[in-house]
Amino acid sequence: MNLIGFVFVLQRQTRYFYSLIITLMFIEFDKMPLTSRIWIYQSVQPVAEEVSAYVKSFTESWEAHGQPLKSSFNVFYNHFLVIAVDESFNHASGCSIDKSVHFVQELEKAFHLNLFDRLQQAIWHDNTIVFKTQKQLKEDISLGLIERNTLVFNNLVQTLGDLQTNWQIPAEQSWLARLFKAQAIV
Repeated sequence: MNLIGFVFVLQRQTRYFYSLIITLMFIEFDKMPLTSRIWIYQSVQPVAEEVSAYVKSFTESWEAHGQPLKSSFNVFYNHFLVIAVDESFNHASGCSIDKSVHFVQELEKAFHLNLFDRLQQAIWHDNTIVFKTQKQLKEDISLGLIERNTLVFNNLVQTLGDLQTNWQIPAEQSWLARLFKAQAIV
C-alpha cells in the first residue's frame, strides 16, 4: 500500500469512527442522568409516532461547536416532546440550543403541530389531559371544576430530575395559585 492509499484508508476509518461516535451520542431516555438539561415542547394536537424518527436523527447528530452532545428525547402522553442533553459530557451552547429550536420549528411545519403555544395550560381532568386558556382556567376555578389539588403540567422544569418530581404538580403549587387567591377575595 502506498502513502496515498494509506491516507485514503485512514480518512475512511476516521470518518467511520467519527460517525460511530456521533451515533453513540444518542442515549436511551431512561439512561440519561437526572442532572440532564431538558426542554419541554407541548402540543395540543397529539404528536404523531413518525415524529420520533426525526427527533432521534436530530439527537444522534446534535453538536455544540463541533463537539457531539449526549442527548435523548421522549414523547410523553402523546402531547409533550422532551429533549434532554447530558451537559456533564459537553455543554449545549447558545448555537446548539438555537439549532434545536429551529429543528422543533421544522417539526411543527412538517407535522402541523404547534409546539410553542404557551397560552395553553395542560391539566389532568378525569384521567385525561386537557388544555385550557387562562380565561378558561379562571372560569373553571370559579366554578370549582379545577381544585387546588388538580394536577397541572409545569413545563418550566429544567432537569430530568425535576421532570420526575416537579413536572406534574398540584395547581396550588403552580402559577395558578394566584387565581385561587383572586377567587377567594371575590
